[in-house]
Amino acid sequence: MVRVSVVGAKGRMGSHVVDAVNGAQDMQLAFALDAGDDLMRITPENTDVVVEFTVPSVSLDNVLALVKRGVDVVVGTTGWTDERLAKVTAALAEAPRGDQAVFIAPNFAISAVMADYFAKVAAPYFESAEVIELHHPTKVDAPSGTAIHTARAIADARKAAGLGAMPDATETDGGSRGQIVDGVHVHAVRLRGLNAHEEVLLGNAGEQLTIRADSFDRISFMPGVLLAVRKVADGGHAGLTVGLDKFLDL
Repeated sequence: MVRVSVVGAKGRMGSHVVDAVNGAQDMQLAFALDAGDDLMRITPENTDVVVEFTVPSVSLDNVLALVKRGVDVVVGTTGWTDERLAKVTAALAEAPRGDQAVFIAPNFAISAVMADYFAKVAAPYFESAEVIELHHPTKVDAPSGTAIHTARAIADARKAAGLGAMPDATETDGGSRGQIVDGVHVHAVRLRGLNAHEEVLLGNAGEQLTIRADSFDRISFMPGVLLAVRKVADGGHAGLTVGLDKFLDL
């Protein structure tokens, strides 16, 4: 049995993780902690993997503290920058265990991971590409971590293919062209009634490819969360790993 503790257990995602762990035959819930609870209760003696689903303002501190505790961590909180990831890598270099692991996923939905993968495969064959992400208005970060991850994947694929900058004759913007991530425009929509959605638009002269992933309910993220917990618990993933695609046969 994999002993799992959930940090952020009363949140929108954390509560679903608690239910998923309780429903998994190969896992048992060690602790369900939320804001104000003592993370020091979590130790390698009672927990194999911690699932951290909180908010960007506290997630880094939580992860660094858990690394010091000597436990592996699966992180679903978004808002990770290169600087924040570097701090996690530095902490793992001084971790109590040499094989300690932290896994961070921009998105746990299989549909979103596949959309990201397809976008990367298609990117070298299209002159233009833009990303639109659509979420509920209570989401605290924009653009989403998933959209940033997708844009970077598109940019890396274009660079590897030797493609230059995308055509764009815009002279007056005012912010309507979205945030530019490694040369890729990313647009964020916050609208009541939405959950989590991403659309990648790729275009050539006379044609367009649209790749879209829709998560209509947070339960769609749970298979990915449980997959990550199992992979981390099995070992062989020491250090920092980013992206659920690393655990899929893509």
